[in-house]
Amino acid sequence: MNGAFGAGKTTLAQRLVANDPRLLLFDAELPGFMLREIVAVPPSGDFQDLRVWRRSVVDTAVALLQEYGRPLVVPMTVVTRSYLEEIFDGLRDRGVSVDHFFVDVPGEVLRKQIMDQVVWPDDQVRDAQVRSWRLEQVQRCCAAVESMPTGTVVLDGRLSVTELAERVTAALA
Repeated sequence: MNGAFGAGKTTLAQRLVANDPRLLLFDAELPGFMLREIVAVPPSGDFQDLRVWRRSVVDTAVALLQEYGRPLVVPMTVVTRSYLEEIFDGLRDRGVSVDHFFVDVPGEVLRKQIMDQVVWPDDQVRDAQVRSWRLEQVQRCCAAVESMPTGTVVLDGRLSVTELAERVTAALA
């Protein structure tokens, strides 16, 4: 599940897993949060710019598949085409098939969703920082839909999570 920060990817992923308990949810941001504790974040402030993050996403996904044998649902915002290809190629090189969905949300709708979200309810300062950073990313994230790889299923992010889940399930059938 790909798309802008705040587009509803995690909510959609959670719905898919709730609808089908065989699925396993892997939040690709978690390796990035871990890396922030170990190495300096690049000047961009985006841990995706760390090659080790991209490798960690592939390694963790493969390990989860090998250990648990369950299909993964992976919400992530990866809008730099070369990074996305690096992750997908790494998975495919290790025998993992990838179905890619992009939740496309118009900029004005996305900005409202970001403003309405609370990411860190117990830390208002951090929550404001995350919100500000996400708002700064709206333009590049919205534009990324045009550069997604062939085979990407673009979903209309204005639909309800139930409708989106139905479309993903139908596309995978």
